[in-house]
Parts: sequence; structure tokens; C-alpha cells
Amino acid sequence: MPKWIIALGLLVFIFVSAPAAEVEEEHAATHHEEEFNPGTMIVDHVVDAHEWHILTWGHTHVSVPLPVILYHDGNLDVFLSSKFHHGHETYHGYKLELEGENKGKIVVEATGEKPLDFSITKNVFAMFISMILISIIFISIGKRYSKRKNEAPKGLQSLLEPLIIFIRDDVAKASIGEKKYEKYLPFLLTLFFFIFFNNLLGLIPIFPGGANLTGNIAITGVMAVFTFIITTVSGNKNYWVHIVNTPGVPWWLKIPVPLMPIVELMGVFTKPFVLMVRLFANITAGHIIVLGFMSLIFIFGNMQPAIGYGVSVVSIAFAVFMSLLELLVAFIQAYVFTLLSALYFGMATEEHH
Repeated sequence: MPKWIIALGLLVFIFVSAPAAEVEEEHAATHHEEEFNPGTMIVDHVVDAHEWHILTWGHTHVSVPLPVILYHDGNLDVFLSSKFHHGHETYHGYKLELEGENKGKIVVEATGEKPLDFSITKNVFAMFISMILISIIFISIGKRYSKRKNEAPKGLQSLLEPLIIFIRDDVAKASIGEKKYEKYLPFLLTLFFFIFFNNLLGLIPIFPGGANLTGNIAITGVMAVFTFIITTVSGNKNYWVHIVNTPGVPWWLKIPVPLMPIVELMGVFTKPFVLMVRLFANITAGHIIVLGFMSLIFIFGNMQPAIGYGVSVVSIAFAVFMSLLELLVAFIQAYVFTLLSALYFGMATEEHH
């Protein structure tokens, strides 16, 4: 077995065993059966959380509690999310809201204020796992290249080398140019593989997969901000002249009202905004569609069990089809985000002809 697989397994084991999986059993006498709500189920699966829910078997909930780190009134509190018992109990004056506008947030019980929350949530934990996975894979590949110089790629090398060359030749070189692409290539490769790997991990329904990391607008927003900063810092004189005084545009669109400069300046900010929303919306939509098909089984099952069984065949078939389609979308969205970032860098560094 390759060393990187063993190392990854050990690291994941350390991450998981630190908080330890929590098994909470609700007694049937006190358990209140609630009617299935597809909207609540779907939202709970696609949003972030303070614990990693694995499964519910009857009245038993199995989840991985995650570290809660709160700062309020000069006090720093650190504890595991299991202290909240899925939101049914308070701890140190804090409670996990299950309803209302602060649903899923931790608030101060007495005042309803939200403390500064630096917790390791489900998405943060998933990001750590993906970062460890990516680091192990590419460090091992880098070492293998140094040992096997001028030899044919083998193993993971042969799998990932075509993707690396594709991003280098068909994205970075084609969009930025032969002379300047190397400076931006590390960022573009990191961007592509981070999005691609997390898109794939999000399709795995069991732990440590299933987190909607690239469907979190905070994650996509940070990546878009990095693209915006690099584009803005890299912009040369020719780039800013085209924004302030676009050549080839009639003068009456610039004077007395600077209409075109305003439009071009707005474009500087809308481009990263579109990057952020496109990735977030496409990945989240895919998860919602699959969960929607699965919800149909329980919706019709509540009406008539026989109908639920009949619908399950169609729902599972469509869910499998959507999952296969999402494999393609996982690559396409990573490619599109990387390509557009490269195009923005190319426009910012293009010299005047």
C-alpha cells in the first residue's frame, strides 16, 4: 500500500479520534415524532454546522463533535459541540439556536447576543482534511519526480500530470502569455486542485466526505477575493488606461458624464463577484437536486408506503444520474474558475500593441 495512503489514514484517524464520535440515544418515551420536512432536511445538509452528523439510526444519532471556540466579554471559551447535545442543552451560558434567524448559530442565552465565533465547524474541518490530502498527494508526487528524473510517470503521477500540463499549457500560457504565465501558475494550480478535490469530496456521502465546502459562499468568496487582489496588483498602465479611457469608444460616452469609465470600473468588481456566485450556485444546486430526489421517497412514503417504494426506484435512478453529472460538473467548475482567473490576469498584464 502506498505510503501516502497510510499517512492520510493516520491523519484522518487523529482528526476524528480527537473529538471522538458521539452517539446519543433518545428514549422512545420522550421522543416526539416529527413530520418529514424536505426543506429543513435539504438546508441542514447544505449549510455549515458545529458538528459532523454521520447518521441517525432509529432514535440514535451518531455525529463527530467539533471544537467550539468563543470569545465574549473578554472571556475565551473552548469546548466540544457535544456539550450542547444537538442544541437541547446550554453550556457556560451559551446555546445553539435551532430556530429563528440565528438558526445554527451560537448565542449568549441571557441576552441573545452572538459572541465572536472562531469554531472549527464542519466546513473548516473538511477544509483541513482536503488540505492535508492535497499536501500529501503533491508532496509525494514531487518527491517521486526528484527520484525518477527523465522517467515515465507512474501511479498518481500518470493520473495528475495530464491535468497539471493542461492547466499550464491550455489555461495559463494561453490566457496570460508565454513570458508571464510562470508567476501565476502556482496560484492557478492550487486554485484548480483545491476546487476539484473538494468538489469530489462533496460527492462522497459518508465521512469524511459530504461537506458542501465549495458550495459555501464564504469559501468561494475568499478565492474570488484572492483573484481580485492579484488582478488589481498585477494591473499595468495599459490595463488602467483601458478602464479609465477606453480606446475606440466615442467621446460623448466619456464626456461630460464618464459613462464608460464607470461601467469598466464596475466590471473590475463584478468579475470576482461572478466567480464567487457561479461556483457557489452550481455546486449547491447539484446537492439540492440530489437531496430533492431523495426527499420524494419520504414525501410519497408518508402518503402511502407502497407509493414511496415505487417512487424510490425513480428517485434513486435520477439521484445516481445527477451524481454522475456532478462528477463532470466538479471538473468543469474547477476549470472555469481557474480559466477566468487566468484571463483576468492576462488582461491585467497585457501590453499595449
